[in-house]
Amino acid sequence: MRTLWMALCALAHLWPGALAGCAEAGRCCPGRDPACFARGWRLDRVYGTCFCDQACRLTGDCCFDYARACPARPCFVGEWSPWSGCADQCKPTIRVRRRSVRQEPQNGGAPCPPLEERAGCLEYATRQGQDCAHAFVPAFITTSAFNKERTRQAASPQWSTHTEDAGYCMEFKTESLTPHCALENRPLTRWMQYLREGYTVCVDCQPPAMNSVSLRCSGDGLDSDGNQTLHWQAIGNPRCQGTWKKVRRVDHCSCPAVHSFIFI
Repeated sequence: MRTLWMALCALAHLWPGALAGCAEAGRCCPGRDPACFARGWRLDRVYGTCFCDQACRLTGDCCFDYARACPARPCFVGEWSPWSGCADQCKPTIRVRRRSVRQEPQNGGAPCPPLEERAGCLEYATRQGQDCAHAFVPAFITTSAFNKERTRQAASPQWSTHTEDAGYCMEFKTESLTPHCALENRPLTRWMQYLREGYTVCVDCQPPAMNSVSLRCSGDGLDSDGNQTLHWQAIGNPRCQGTWKKVRRVDHCSCPAVHSFIFI
């Protein structure tokens, strides 16, 4: 290469303009640009049309002075901004941080790294400060027939006789479920077969599943809106689980028996 440069320099004295290249033409172009050329020596020692575009490094037809006239400049970016708040409250969502480009890459320099990062985010309170953590606890459910067998006072002594009628019913529309639910054929778990996508089901919240202070059942989704996806899991087979969306709260369940369940 040194010998080539010496030969070119000698040629420049004998033939002015022979070393015309990117610098003299004032050209440095991104990508592949057939119009970005000059007349002069190429790096492959051929005199004639040579190129000053970024792709000439790959095609081997750069002007001899391309590296000097068009040095590679990498992308430079600024610092990350602080993380944004959650995009929404009371539902799984994202937070974002960004950074800006201080210098675009030039002449084949290193490209810009990602300018945005996203991360999972969840806030358990509304903008008004109201707690909504109940919406994110998976609902553990079983067949409503189980409610006939459990004794409220025995399981939860703090419930007095005047709270015997406390309770409410949540209606949900099932969105998805695992195939393990349909495979259950044992006598005490056969009820899982009736969990189907797209069906409206009723889930009764009664003591002792109901918290005696909050008067809520874990995973009842009461604070969620109708668009929020909630999770449930069947008691008796942890692989039978899925998602649903809240329809409404009512005082008493009115679904068919096969679509009636209880929080547990």
